[in-house]
Amino acid sequence: MASSEFRRARKVRTLFLSDIHLGYRPSRVRELNEFLHGIEAETIVLVGDIVDALSLSKRFFWSAEHTNVVRMLLARQRSGSRLIYVPGNHDASLAMFAQMLQGQLEVHREWVHRTARGQRLLVMHGDQFDGIVSCPAWLTRLGDALYGFTVLLSDTVNNVRRMLKKPYWPLAEAIKLRIGPSVRFINEFEQVAAGHARVHGYDGVVCGHIHRANIRHIGGALYCNTGDWVESCSALVEKGNGDLEILRWPQGVSRLGGLPQPTPAGVRSALAVPRGSAIIGNQPTGAGDSN
Repeated sequence: MASSEFRRARKVRTLFLSDIHLGYRPSRVRELNEFLHGIEAETIVLVGDIVDALSLSKRFFWSAEHTNVVRMLLARQRSGSRLIYVPGNHDASLAMFAQMLQGQLEVHREWVHRTARGQRLLVMHGDQFDGIVSCPAWLTRLGDALYGFTVLLSDTVNNVRRMLKKPYWPLAEAIKLRIGPSVRFINEFEQVAAGHARVHGYDGVVCGHIHRANIRHIGGALYCNTGDWVESCSALVEKGNGDLEILRWPQGVSRLGGLPQPTPAGVRSALAVPRGSAIIGNQPTGAGDSN
């Protein structure tokens, strides 16, 4: 018999989601809707690129399943969850629309999250580092073409796997992590993001943007990336004691009562940032601070 832990939705202190890309056909919204049914959070932080305005401007696509994600998030807010929205590069143009929803969600260009352990994490999408972390133009064009192909391939493969009732397979991510320049770009991005947080006096950073979920300590700062819902189907959560974990769909899930329950996929952090770390930086302009 399953333990009582899995008879109800998993409860966490904070849920961080980014790079859902609603309006982009390969977005794995069915998996996300199932994931959201199995988790409850006191605070939900949307770390950018929730809606893909860039894709919508090129080719409009929207389905009932995309609408269901929005409805689910707003329903969680109405049931008591705090909903915070940090725009990214694909949905920055929607910030004015989001402002109109004030009262349903809080909008900040950057956000300072205080964990249950008292550590301060700078939350930002990550596109702020695009001018710092770069690669040759020819490599960018080649990478864009290859990325588009692998995402469409992964989407097709996983649609078939879903019909066969097989679990999601992050094919696009697997391919990306076997390409040298891609791996070097990810590592450089992580170094820059962690360094930015450290220089500005934060204990760490939470971001998205590069579609690579990870938790690691870099030079005394904690780097956390939420991942995405196009390639990896992953999210970052903070447990009640302040521990941070990456949840990947559907590894480690249990289905009871028809609802899948997310469980850790083995990627976690003890948040071992020294408590004596100096907090000397000011909050970024337009940033909020969680209680």
